[in-house]
Amino acid sequence: MPLADIGLIGLAVMGQNLALNIHDRGYRVAVHNRTTSKTTAFLEGPAAATGITGALSLEELVTQLEPPRKILLMVQAGPAVDELLEQLIPLLDRGDILIDGGNSHYRDTERRCALLKGQNLRFVGCGISGGEEGARHGPALMPGGDAGAWPELRTFLESLAARVEGEPCCRWMGPGGAGHFVKMVHNGIEYGDMQLIAEAYHLLRDGYGCSARRMQEIFQQWNRGPLDSFLMEITGRILGVRDRDGAPLLDKVLDAAAQKGTGSWTVSSALELGVPLTLIAEAVFARSLSALHEERQRAAGKLLAPERYVGTANPDGVGAVHDALYAAKIISYAQGFLLLRAASETFDWNLDFKDIALTWRGGCIIRSVFLDDIARAYEIQPDLENLLLDDFFRQALDRCDEGWRAALRFGSRQAIPLPAMAAGLAFYDGYRCRRLPANLIQAQRDLFGAHRYERLDAARGRFFHSDW
Repeated sequence: MPLADIGLIGLAVMGQNLALNIHDRGYRVAVHNRTTSKTTAFLEGPAAATGITGALSLEELVTQLEPPRKILLMVQAGPAVDELLEQLIPLLDRGDILIDGGNSHYRDTERRCALLKGQNLRFVGCGISGGEEGARHGPALMPGGDAGAWPELRTFLESLAARVEGEPCCRWMGPGGAGHFVKMVHNGIEYGDMQLIAEAYHLLRDGYGCSARRMQEIFQQWNRGPLDSFLMEITGRILGVRDRDGAPLLDKVLDAAAQKGTGSWTVSSALELGVPLTLIAEAVFARSLSALHEERQRAAGKLLAPERYVGTANPDGVGAVHDALYAAKIISYAQGFLLLRAASETFDWNLDFKDIALTWRGGCIIRSVFLDDIARAYEIQPDLENLLLDDFFRQALDRCDEGWRAALRFGSRQAIPLPAMAAGLAFYDGYRCRRLPANLIQAQRDLFGAHRYERLDAARGRFFHSDW
């Protein structure tokens, strides 16, 4: 029997679908799972008659692979990856390649790259986005780590990825933890996108009294314009689903959103790097607030909100919600790319922002036509400081400004919380404000802690202290 081109460890749904995807692309695959019954069930079930082979031990898996061996790890991020590496390293030979396809923290990936390099092995942290469907039919792939592994992996990974206009949604991100960092920021932007769509839904539902059917029509219409995206598409689909009693199924879903941690990692990284990731932070905190479901029920009985009136969902009102959603989405992505820029400079990764936008155009959860506009912005000006300074986005924000503010005013009067939309507007106004009140903060810090301050009429870097 010929040796396999790739080994895959971890047969949860993502691992199974990737194994089938790899096989469909013409590669020989050998799979292993710690629980051997899962391996058997996969081979006898979804992989039956495919030619995918199984191994009941790591030792057996290694003997089935063509050198230099390539092994894709699809196990839970965290200690499980380190435990698996500890078992695999003694079985491998110089130049073999290990690919971590889970949602590992980028600092763990940095550490593992160094560890395996010391063992003459090559390690790649590969962000994979697209969920179960993407894994099966073509995800977005964000590999990074040992650059020497990329020539060996490029054809293989590009063949697995989604394609847009014939181009694979897979680019080499950079050294160390660059791939997993980019995937982490992708997930943070995903949090922002989902929260903004939820706020638009909230405005339409409770502010304008729109039925699920009417909202479905609105979201489907929006999905044919600049907001065209996977998340908008599935929102329209969700609004059309009915429960057994004929009522919208969405109305029966508990309003408590879960999270797996990558959003909070994004916010933590922004704090470490000093990047004002305000909109995405609010999206993460909005999920935390939603999780306080029982407490919110008690608070609603005691903390009475202003009496609501139902607005008329006229074209102007619906248009304002659209503009608020689109403008805030621009801010969310601008903040995400600010974080990528800060990381690239801090860690000397030399990230290619155009490539990142092109990678995210297909396969992944945030795929949208919007990313073509971002790619064009970085193609025109690779060293662009901020997406907001690109002519296309600057003009789009200018067009949306009035509607954005109108939607927030309306939501405020209706006591409808719009944390992400509002944070986006505050960032926009702050970013273009020539003189912020931070001078007062610096004066306060100097008074109580002698922290000193800079002066407008002196060179930057020269500090003063006053007896206030």
